Amino acid sequence: MVEQLRRLFAYDDWANRETLASLRAAGAPPPLAVRRMAHVVGAEWLWLSRLKGEEKPMDVWPELALGDCERDLGWLAAAWREHLAGLSEEGLSRRVSYVNSKGEPWESAAGDILMHAVMHSVYHRGQIASDLRAAGFEPAYTDFIHAVRQGFIV
Repeated sequence: MVEQLRRLFAYDDWANRETLASLRAAGAPPPLAVRRMAHVVGAEWLWLSRLKGEEKPMDVWPELALGDCERDLGWLAAAWREHLAGLSEEGLSRRVSYVNSKGEPWESAAGDILMHAVMHSVYHRGQIASDLRAAGFEPAYTDFIHAVRQGFIV
């Protein structure tokens, strides 16, 4: 399962960069689409910080420009790779305690958090694609199978 998660996070990195490129190509992308991209960044930092037992480095809905998103996505990709490199199969079942954005205490398995982080970003990239298309722009084609078929991830 750890190897599969590494593939999913490689996909996540690729899809985030593709989505960012489509936002840049729009020239004047819809503000909500940029806000959602910033949320992808903020949420991924949040989940990684929870897994590492650290303070979150930014708000879950940060105010970031596209350049800020690009910078942070590069750092995030490296941070996820580093985190996953040290992860064992046994580590996936490790319980992680945290407080959600509503102030509710929760405990989840590390593997579930990792899966959620990827799927959460997929969800919001889909919203970004809809935002771009509704504004007359071409969204990125970020389907997982496309990334595999084209050799973007192995």
